[in-house]
Amino acid sequence: MLRNRPAIFKGRHFEAEIIILCVRWYLRFGLSFRNLQEMMAERNLIGDHVTIWRWVQRYAPELHRRCRPALRITNLSWRVDETYLRVAGKWTYLYRAVDSTGATIDFLLSAKRDAAAAKRFFQKALRSAGHPRPRVINVDGNPSYPKVIAELKHSGELGRRCRCRPVRYLNNIVEQDHRAIKRRVRASQGFRSFRSAARTIQGIETVNMIRKGQVRSVAKDDIAGQVAFVAGLFGLTEIG
Repeated sequence: MLRNRPAIFKGRHFEAEIIILCVRWYLRFGLSFRNLQEMMAERNLIGDHVTIWRWVQRYAPELHRRCRPALRITNLSWRVDETYLRVAGKWTYLYRAVDSTGATIDFLLSAKRDAAAAKRFFQKALRSAGHPRPRVINVDGNPSYPKVIAELKHSGELGRRCRCRPVRYLNNIVEQDHRAIKRRVRASQGFRSFRSAARTIQGIETVNMIRKGQVRSVAKDDIAGQVAFVAGLFGLTEIG
């Protein structure tokens, strides 16, 4: 147990290690907040499920922010697609991109599925560190993509030689990658607000990236190393 609690945990009733354990388990496994409350109670740790929800809202985005600099550089062949998520009783759209090896490039939750949302997503992905400008972007049948890609090439945000390639079977890799995210979201029994959904998805996507072996210093099958890596991001252990 650390003698000095990291500043980000100041004022929390529980030890930082317990907080990060619950957050990590929630983001990784098909557990509800009440499941985690019961699991804590078995260890004589009495906490409310709403408290655990607050932890996820606070630390999932922080996990994403701190993890980003440690990710491997993705390649120049992008696969872009969007999937549907239910938020507060309405359908929303999760834009996602992976490279040709399945490494996550970026994601964006949007209330609408239109050209403006597609453009925001591409601009977000292009601004993120660790993603060189692509030489090819494979897309599905969404008519917004070719138009937006042409606009980004004209503005110089994308290279002029970047190809937009609408080959359906090549997007199987991103469609399969959706499943891990949607499986976890279904287990959470939905989201009550767009903001809470966006914050939680940041954590789910980040844990999925770690699990896939995208962290430079941690192998895909090194579970203990992945646990230590997350703890180290929050100053609870030393990284590597």
